[in-house]
Amino acid sequence: MSIGKYRHLSRCTNHDGQFVIVAIDHRANLREAIEKHSGAMDDLAFREFKLQVVEAAAPLVTAVLADPAFGLGAIVAGRRFSGGLLSPLEVTDYGIHPSQRELNWIPHWGVEKVKRMGGDGIKLLLPFHPQLASAEAKKRLVEQVVQECEKHDIPLYLEPIACAPTPEQKLTPQEQREITVEMAQLFSAMGVDVLKLQIPAEAGEWEATCRDLGKVCSVPWALLSGGVDFESYCRQAERACFHGASGVIAGRAVWSEACSLQGVERAEFLERVVPQRLRKLQDVCAGAAPFWNNLKEPDPALDWYESY
Repeated sequence: MSIGKYRHLSRCTNHDGQFVIVAIDHRANLREAIEKHSGAMDDLAFREFKLQVVEAAAPLVTAVLADPAFGLGAIVAGRRFSGGLLSPLEVTDYGIHPSQRELNWIPHWGVEKVKRMGGDGIKLLLPFHPQLASAEAKKRLVEQVVQECEKHDIPLYLEPIACAPTPEQKLTPQEQREITVEMAQLFSAMGVDVLKLQIPAEAGEWEATCRDLGKVCSVPWALLSGGVDFESYCRQAERACFHGASGVIAGRAVWSEACSLQGVERAEFLERVVPQRLRKLQDVCAGAAPFWNNLKEPDPALDWYESY
């Protein structure tokens, strides 16, 4: 691994090489969830919600995953967080079945700009099934983003999500496990730097899924929360870290209840509950594999910079 990517990964982990990342890059679906309880909100109010979550999490996380419009700019300009910063590239339309979604990019945004503004990683969400009509096209797009990240020396965090190949079909938990493991093996070999993975919600699949992921992942991997409740997510994370995950990238499981709260109630939840949950995740991740276990560390030769 290049020294630049290694530095970026180090900025997104703790001293022991473990990820404890909070994700707040959700956009349209998050806004709808908040407005369901509070009524219509303007852009500044939506941004303020995200900043409140970041401020609650900041002392306890190694990095923040945030979108450029409602997160990154205000986080940096307002000095809200000094750790690692990750950014998505894609816009997701949750009104379309995952099998039918094309990869749409955030306008006027890209790998080069993330690097230039001081970001530490690129996140790409990829609904995938090997039988999708678009499977080969999606693999080519991943290859293109891998090359762009190599060019700008910044890590790619790929989030491949197993989906049914058509809207009429639904994956069983076993199928979800098998496809998740297959995707992990496939994309590990394609040059992504970190895998952000989801495991089936059914508890009976956790152990086998995490065990198999630990066997096939040749790059660091972290567990996403995928909308499960916090206690379930903690138990999932325990099994994932036991089987070789390097930590967590946690979103709604940590802060989702804040969407239905306002004013003092929201502030109290963010001040009390979010830190409690993150401390618990810190404890879980203390048993995670350091990210450097699954990669070749840079050569610290005296002349490394001459050919860099």
